[in-house]
Amino acid sequence: MPPLDDHQLARTLAEEAGLLLLDLRARLVADGATSAELKGEGDRQAHELLMARLADARPGDAILSEEGRDGVGPTDTGRLDAERTWIVDPLDGTREYSEPPRADWAVHVALVVAGEPVAGAVALPAQKRVLCTSPPAPTPPTPASRPRIIVSRTRPPAVATFLAEALGGELVPMGSAGAKAAAVVLGAADVYPHSGGQYEWDSCAPVAVARAAGVWASRLDGSPLVYNNADPYLPDLLVCHPLLVDVVRAALDRFGEET
Repeated sequence: MPPLDDHQLARTLAEEAGLLLLDLRARLVADGATSAELKGEGDRQAHELLMARLADARPGDAILSEEGRDGVGPTDTGRLDAERTWIVDPLDGTREYSEPPRADWAVHVALVVAGEPVAGAVALPAQKRVLCTSPPAPTPPTPASRPRIIVSRTRPPAVATFLAEALGGELVPMGSAGAKAAAVVLGAADVYPHSGGQYEWDSCAPVAVARAAGVWASRLDGSPLVYNNADPYLPDLLVCHPLLVDVVRAALDRFGEET
C-alpha cells in the first residue's frame, strides 16, 4: 500500500484518535469515572496515540501538541527550525467530552509549512464526521437571513453579542473551537468570532479545513493567522461564511472603534 499523503494522514489520525476517545469515554462512564478522570485520560491517551503515529509516519517532522512535553510541547522551540510542523489538539473540548452524551468536541490534526496550515483534519467523533482539506467539504449554502453567530456556551465574548445586534443575528451556544468552526463549514451556523484567548492548536486544523471549503478565516482584525510561533498564544479568530465577510468585517471595525 502506498504511503498516505499529508491530507490522508491528517484525516486518518484524527479519525483514529476520535474512535479511541469514543471507546474510552464509554468504558470510563460504565466504570463510574469522574469528570476529571474523563478529561485526564482522554487528553493523555489521544495524545499518546497521535505522537506514536506521527513518529512512525513522519519521523522527520516536528510536532506541537497541547498535551506535549519533551520536544513536542508549547515551550519547545526546536520546531521553529523545522520545515514541517504538525500542530495537534488531541482532545479539543475536554469539558464537553466529560459531559456525555455531548457531541460538540473534536480532534485536531494539521500540518504547517512556513506559518501556513497546508493540510488538516477535524474529527467530530460523537457526530460521526471528519472534515479534511482534501477532499474538502463543499462551500456552505447561502447563509440564513438572520446570521447565526456561534458563542462559547460558558464565556460568550462581547464581540459576538455586538455582531448579533449589529447584523440582526441570533446567538448559537456551542462547545469546542473545532465544533464551532465545523458548524460554519457545514452550514449549521454562519459566523464564529472568538476573542477570549486561544492557542495555535485550538484553531490550526479548523482553519485549514475551513479555508479548503472556501470559508473565510483570519484574525478578528482581518490580519492573517500565522502558525508555529515561539509563543503559541493566538488569542482571536474569525471564521465566517464567504458571503458575509464584508458586512461582518465592517461591523467588527465599528466594534473596534467603540471598545
